[in-house]
Amino acid sequence: MNFESITEILTGIWNSSGFAGITWQNGVMILVSFVFLFLAIKKKFEPLLLVPIAFGILLANMPAAGLMADPAGLMTDLPPGAVREPWYHDGVLRLIYAGVKSSIFPCLIFMGIGAMTDFGPLLANPVSLLLGAAAQLGIYIAFIIAIALGKIPAIGFTPEEAASIAIIGGADGPTAILVASKLAPQMLGPIALAAYSYMALIPLIQPPIMKALTTEKERKVEMKQLRTVTKTEKILFPIVVFVVVALLLPSAAPLIGFLMLGNLFKECGVTERLSDTAQNSLINIVTIMLGTTVGATANGEDFLQPKTLAIVFLGLMAFCFSTVGGVLFGKLLYLITGGKINPLIGSAGVSAVPMAARVSQTEGRKYNPKNFLLMHAMGANVAGVIGSAVAAGFLLLMFGK
Repeated sequence: MNFESITEILTGIWNSSGFAGITWQNGVMILVSFVFLFLAIKKKFEPLLLVPIAFGILLANMPAAGLMADPAGLMTDLPPGAVREPWYHDGVLRLIYAGVKSSIFPCLIFMGIGAMTDFGPLLANPVSLLLGAAAQLGIYIAFIIAIALGKIPAIGFTPEEAASIAIIGGADGPTAILVASKLAPQMLGPIALAAYSYMALIPLIQPPIMKALTTEKERKVEMKQLRTVTKTEKILFPIVVFVVVALLLPSAAPLIGFLMLGNLFKECGVTERLSDTAQNSLINIVTIMLGTTVGATANGEDFLQPKTLAIVFLGLMAFCFSTVGGVLFGKLLYLITGGKINPLIGSAGVSAVPMAARVSQTEGRKYNPKNFLLMHAMGANVAGVIGSAVAAGFLLLMFGK
């Protein structure tokens, strides 16, 4: 073997490697994945979500790896006469991603959330429903702004796309995925990534807004212990809520149905094994697959585009305004009740359970170490889950085909 042969072999190895195919877009997204991993591991910003998302971004931006390749065209409509390759030729992450696009994963996640959720704080303090409703403000503001941006040629959002972006304001990943898969499947990747990323970054996003909108006196307010909710109330609640919402907004039935099924497993007292599976093994498995494949949609060449970056910006705006809506309504309740409600619990009206409630508790204790807002915030938090599902049902009703 002469020198020219060795050079030819080495050149071939280099040309077939990822180093030769990497682009600046891949490099940017790889750096983003490193930042997310740092926030998840070092800062502990919801690592159960952020670690798989961050590593999914890393996997998707390895040139020539083909983990999200779709030669079979499973996720696209092929032109007339085109022949699909066998499904198993697709990348492994693309095959798993089918569970995201089909809404199987979001519904299973909701069932697990239901099995982990105690609706007792909401039943003990029904005014929490109003906080959950107020914290959907960002959805409608982002929708209006997205429609306005639709006039810009480089962006050009349709009403269906605007609705899919706006639902990010509910801070509910499964709901955002369901709406986007129905109304704007071509934008599912960036919408899902934005929704889950902002959910994980709640400890970074919400506190400055909470502090800016409240006074120190309001943040120090102590709230009374909630009443004890009966077992009968807890069993009847998921059944009644599902029937009412499904009849009123049939398009919201998948999410509300699985949420309330999981909660019924928890509360009925005769399905402990099912409840344990839903809130542990099942939701953990689905979270790994959903988080990794959502992150894997952030391929640099596709993600770093004006329209995609506008989605990320509008999602952040929606999330911020939802926090603002919850806190401002909390301030209103503070005034109406003569200072008996701490406005900080309003920020928990977004759907991110239990992350937003924990942030309310943490911020409250900074100003009053004796304060214990967690259960009150959980009431608003679970109300936000219901509120975001209802908002999703409304958008699907208005813009669904």
